[in-house]
Amino acid sequence: MKVTQVALCPTEASQAAGRPALTPELLAASGARYSRNNEGLEAILAKIDPKQLDKSVDGIFRMIDYGHQSIADMAPVSMFIDGISLWLAYYVWSLCPTAGGQESSTRYINYHSDQSTLMPDAQTLGIPESLQAEWEASVRQSYRAYAGALELWNEVAVHSPAVTRIPRALLEDTSERTQKQVARMKRNYAFDRARNFLPACAPTNMMMVMSARGWVSLCQHLLSHPVREAQMLGGAIRDELPLAAPRLLKHAGAKDSIRDGLHHEFKTLRALAATLEDKYLQGGAATCEHPPTPLLEVFAPRELRETSADFAQDLQFHDNRYAWIGPHLRRTAVRFGWDAVALAEIRDLNRHRTGTKWCPLVPVGFYAALDQARGHVAAAERLADQSVLGQTGALRARQLLSAGDASYVYWTTLGTQYPFEHTTTADKFLYEAELRTGTGAHFRYALHLHDVLSLWYQQFPATRGLVLEGSAEPE
Repeated sequence: MKVTQVALCPTEASQAAGRPALTPELLAASGARYSRNNEGLEAILAKIDPKQLDKSVDGIFRMIDYGHQSIADMAPVSMFIDGISLWLAYYVWSLCPTAGGQESSTRYINYHSDQSTLMPDAQTLGIPESLQAEWEASVRQSYRAYAGALELWNEVAVHSPAVTRIPRALLEDTSERTQKQVARMKRNYAFDRARNFLPACAPTNMMMVMSARGWVSLCQHLLSHPVREAQMLGGAIRDELPLAAPRLLKHAGAKDSIRDGLHHEFKTLRALAATLEDKYLQGGAATCEHPPTPLLEVFAPRELRETSADFAQDLQFHDNRYAWIGPHLRRTAVRFGWDAVALAEIRDLNRHRTGTKWCPLVPVGFYAALDQARGHVAAAERLADQSVLGQTGALRARQLLSAGDASYVYWTTLGTQYPFEHTTTADKFLYEAELRTGTGAHFRYALHLHDVLSLWYQQFPATRGLVLEGSAEPE
């Protein structure tokens, strides 16, 4: 695990135009001073000693004595985080949904290409010593299953290109540029389906850009978390943060309230494990995939009388997913979700910035993309055999959760299914539904959002045809 703070420098055009360049804390201090006088930027910048930038911060505004955390919102900080688990990356994004950033994508990267870096250290993850040998064997099996599934889906893509949903025009275009695009889309097709066997402990890299306040809040949660890897990441971020914002660091530590809250949340998960069904994880189950039954609750403004028609009117100028949506939809609260979603999809659904997501990490099933193998008997048989491995890992994780072992998540894979719910407003829900369906969308997102949209159309039939379902462009 490695965390690196990366500073920004002015562009050549900015330098040529004579524009000021400020450190993150100088930027925050300069903005904060606006709240106490109206002298303007030039007067503020005149207080800066170019030879002592850090000391100049307090000469402009003594942030350390100022109670409002909004000051820290004006200090942008970027961090590059290498070598954390797929699960921890998911958890970080769940805490920082509005941060900018990227993560190494399991839809584009072959995790079978470099086995030497794929086995995490059991002690770093907090795996109990008595279980480490069993856990390591389970992880190796998961990687082998991933490699086998990747080979299988590549074969399907080559022999049956129509199943990849690549537009026919692209398949028939013989130009070198288009054929490279088609080859990439075929690889993505295989990665999309094989990734369900990737262990949640597999390493990934990510970068994030957010305010110093956001980083401090993240440190508080990570350092208060019962999982050792989370604590290590919190410490590594805290060690790097002074390079960008030393005055804003004093609150970047574990907090009793957060620690107590996380402890209570973990107890709630253990209790929930006793109530959520586990029949899809038991030996002899007809299928290990829990049906992804959709749910949708809509809370429209109370004064609406013809809600379906009013919503349709709100969409009259909506000609692309970024286009205008009227005020009734913007005021409407929506809660949607599914009984069971694979972690592979949850990691991306979790990235939508708006609202609140709820995902109790109690395994309820395992998704192996068997539904995608219809018409390919040999592939379906091989996947069915391999899916037992994902089912067993999910059940073992559930047993360890019930026993109080917080490292249980590292026994799961990206195909492990959990309940997932998102609360937001109707305009943001429709944007997500439009973004996640169509040729360029991951096939599983498209199914999930299509199912929820079906519930939407049942309630508001006048909007059918106005919601741009299926408009995602090819990648």
